[in-house]
Amino acid sequence: MWRYFSKFIHSPISRFNPSKSNSIPVNFEMGSYCATRICNLQTLFKGKSSGYSTVTSCDSFSEEKPKDNSVSDMLVDSFGRLHTYLRISLTERCNLRCQYCMPAEGVELTPTPKVLTKIEILRLADLFVSSGVNKIRLTGGEPTVRKDIEDICYELSSLKGLKTLSMTTNGIVLARKLPKLKECGLDSLNISLDTLVPAKFELMTRRKGHEKVMDSINAAVDLGYNPVKVNCVVMRGFNDDEICDFVELTREKPINIRFIEFMPFDGNVWNVKKLVPYSEMLDTVAKRYPSLKRNQDHPTDTAKNFMIDGHKGQVSFITSMTEHFCAGCNRLRLLADGNLKVCLFGPSEVCYSAYYAISLKFGNGELVRFYLMFLVNLVIAHDDRLQAL
Repeated sequence: MWRYFSKFIHSPISRFNPSKSNSIPVNFEMGSYCATRICNLQTLFKGKSSGYSTVTSCDSFSEEKPKDNSVSDMLVDSFGRLHTYLRISLTERCNLRCQYCMPAEGVELTPTPKVLTKIEILRLADLFVSSGVNKIRLTGGEPTVRKDIEDICYELSSLKGLKTLSMTTNGIVLARKLPKLKECGLDSLNISLDTLVPAKFELMTRRKGHEKVMDSINAAVDLGYNPVKVNCVVMRGFNDDEICDFVELTREKPINIRFIEFMPFDGNVWNVKKLVPYSEMLDTVAKRYPSLKRNQDHPTDTAKNFMIDGHKGQVSFITSMTEHFCAGCNRLRLLADGNLKVCLFGPSEVCYSAYYAISLKFGNGELVRFYLMFLVNLVIAHDDRLQAL
């Protein structure tokens, strides 16, 4: 994606001058380039994308926060999508080593001084919420390994205009922290669990802890979380034989099992050997549970949701590979180092860093323009990938 951004950005961020209102350099020909990309995406999305806009100047954007908490221009990208959902990675650290996520030895971490502090996270979250974001999800790495997680939840839940504060966690230490987190305003939970077999759990994560994750799921149910969402990445030859076993968890408890298509990316080559497509998973569940029926989904839902007669929970499928949901995606991702990422399928390098913006003591209005330029230049990574599948 960097090759696209390099068309527009003339100087590195360290040279930005925060004393000038139009300090972010922009190539004013980018509008025509974005229009070309939009046409390509309209074809891919079968004409569903609409309301596109391009911006060639920052002059028209106010320094003031929207008074009515409506969605500001900051959150409308060049494809006309409203980004009202912010995912904040609190840390790159994790207490597991899942094989599809990282190597056994771990990964090189961002130096601690460059990881966003609690104060910086809260400032940026306030900026996004005041501009129209109404849902925040805390992620990682593993968010519960951060020592100030309770304080962060408490402060975030107090933001005026925020409707939902969620967390995605591996559940290893969640059970003992959850009562306090709930008191601090954590509204909903996604707990990752790819197998119900302890030995396979240890093989996949390179760590023990299956019982702890199950304890966390049960603790969440006991504390009244409804539903408790359980994320399961389905991999052929590893856990595809457990699909119906996972569905059984929804029979007596308000658990939402979310089967996620494996996203097999290796360098620039897509490997689909472990991919179990949505259609196959759905067929497996439908044969076992004939009363399976589709729920009405919201346009921004990433999951296809189903109910089974007599079950207290539900079953969902996240079809990132075979039936993408780019056209309705409303998510932004703030990484632990302050970089902004829009698409999971994009590269690790992102042009706009909140860390540097904060270090340059940008005012709120300048930060708005700072992120706006990222959204204006947005390129959806699915574009090239879809043509390869």
